[in-house]
Amino acid sequence: MTEETTGALEGSTAPGTEAPAARDVVVVGGGVAGLSAAVYTARQGLDTLVVDPGGSILRRNARLENFPGFPLGVDARRLLDLLTEQAETAGADRLDARVTRVSLVDPDGGADAADAPADAADSDRFVVATDGGDRIRARHVVAATKNEVGYLTDLDGVSIVDRGKAYVDTDERGRTGVDGLYAAGRLARKPHQAAVCAGHGAEVAVTLLEEAETPFYHDWVAPEGYFTDRDREVPPGCEEIDAAERKEREAAALDATRDRFAEPHPDPQETHPSLEE
Repeated sequence: MTEETTGALEGSTAPGTEAPAARDVVVVGGGVAGLSAAVYTARQGLDTLVVDPGGSILRRNARLENFPGFPLGVDARRLLDLLTEQAETAGADRLDARVTRVSLVDPDGGADAADAPADAADSDRFVVATDGGDRIRARHVVAATKNEVGYLTDLDGVSIVDRGKAYVDTDERGRTGVDGLYAAGRLARKPHQAAVCAGHGAEVAVTLLEEAETPFYHDWVAPEGYFTDRDREVPPGCEEIDAAERKEREAAALDATRDRFAEPHPDPQETHPSLEE
């Protein structure tokens, strides 16, 4: 998410300005893994903030040829713009900043107690500090910053693995050794493919939702009568829509996609002459 990003997330703030004091979920990193996670948590109703200074590695790519749904390929920056807009539509906010530290709320006076706000709620596990001076309380944190781990090194229970690049050791669902802290995408040592990282971000978010005891997450939009004609209640996270509503949504989606793809994007080699990692 950089200045050239279209459709910046609602609630975006510049570095140094005051961010909301407490969130259900703070996602650190605005690449495909982080944005995918934010779409899922925000759409399910968790108050979600994406903290990102811009500069996703994907923005330095000339073309993305293997992402599902784009048979002729897609401009990588445009894909991030569309994911940004999708997170915004789901209800996520964005803070344009770099996270410098994630620490535990420790009201009993442990090593991280200095970072714990006096009004921290019982459900707040973490304090997320940024280079703009923000301190944001969070119940859950999703770390999705490729190989940047410096902001996690003070957390007891986080295992950093060095394989020439740094990764966070997780289980198969993205859980770290700290309750409420997850790692997604490349940071969790997933393959360096945008589709894989996007899928892992979604899986981590679903894991978070399960452990946050939210209603079972279907995320379906079904035709009218799909459930009710069988005398079933519509499950949490689902909805039924009639044919007119389906056509209206389809037309709006097509119009929005045409608009986004009509917008010019800078050549990544002009803005990033060196494409080395």
